[in-house]
Amino acid sequence: MKNSVSTFIEAKKNGKKITMVTAYDYSMARLIDDAGVNSILVGDSLGMVVLGYKDTLSVTMEDMLHHVKATARGCKNALLVADLPFMSYQTSVYDAVVNAGKLIQIGGAEAVKIEGGSNICEQVKAIVNAQIPVMGHIGLTPQSVNIFGGFKVQGKGELEAKKLIEDAKALEAAGVFSIVLEGIPYKLAKIITESVSVPTIGIGAGKYCDGQVLVYQDMLGMFKDFKPKFVKTYANAGDMMTNAFKKYIEEVENGTFPDEEHSFKISDDVLNKLY
Repeated sequence: MKNSVSTFIEAKKNGKKITMVTAYDYSMARLIDDAGVNSILVGDSLGMVVLGYKDTLSVTMEDMLHHVKATARGCKNALLVADLPFMSYQTSVYDAVVNAGKLIQIGGAEAVKIEGGSNICEQVKAIVNAQIPVMGHIGLTPQSVNIFGGFKVQGKGELEAKKLIEDAKALEAAGVFSIVLEGIPYKLAKIITESVSVPTIGIGAGKYCDGQVLVYQDMLGMFKDFKPKFVKTYANAGDMMTNAFKKYIEEVENGTFPDEEHSFKISDDVLNKLY
C-alpha cells in the first residue's frame, strides 16, 4: 500500500513504528523503496554526504530540486518528503509557501520538512493552507548549527526541555503531520511523543519515538568524515565498495578485465574480409 500522511497518523494510533531513510538519487530511491521503508527523505544532509560541504547551510533550492526530482523517479510506495533548505523559508511566509510549492510541483515531493519550533509556525500554517503536508523538525536542527555552537545535543536543561515540549505542541497546532526529533535525550523524546497526537520520528532521540530516520550513508558505513553516536552501521558497504574499486583497478592493470565473457564478438568471416 502506498504510504501517505494518513498512514503516518494511523501508524501512531495503532502503535506501529514508522521507518524513514534518506535518499538523494534514483538508484538509491529504488533500492530503499523496494525494501519497504515507509518514507524516503531527501534531506539537506545531501550538502554533507553528497556535495561535501561542512554543514547543510550551503544547500540551495536548486540543489534540493535537482535531487528531489531524481529521487522521486525511484520512489513508488514510500512517502517522499523533501527538506526546505536554509533561507528558503526564514525570510518570509510568502517565500516559505513558494519554495514548498516548488518542491511539490517541480520536484515531485509529497510533503516538505521544515526546521524550527514556535518561531516558524506562521510559515507552517501558510504551507498547510496551501494544501502541502508539513513535517516539523526540532531539537538539534542542523540549520541552526551556528547558534548552537556546533552539533550538540539539545534539551538537556530544564528550560530547553520545556521549550522543546512547547515547540512540539505549537507545531502540532500549526498543522504538521509529524515531527522529527533530533539529538535530544530519549526520556525527553518520550515525553514529547506522548504529548502530541502526531507521530514523532527520531534521529538520536531514542526508542520511544513513533519512528526512526537515518542517513543511508551513515547506516551503510559510506560516510567516513565522522560517525554520530546515534548511528548504527547495518552493513560496511563503504569498505565493500572500496575493495571492489581496488579489485577493478588491479584487473585492468594486469589485463584480466575485460575478459572474453565481458567482450563482444564478431565472426571470423567478417574479420577475414577486413584484411
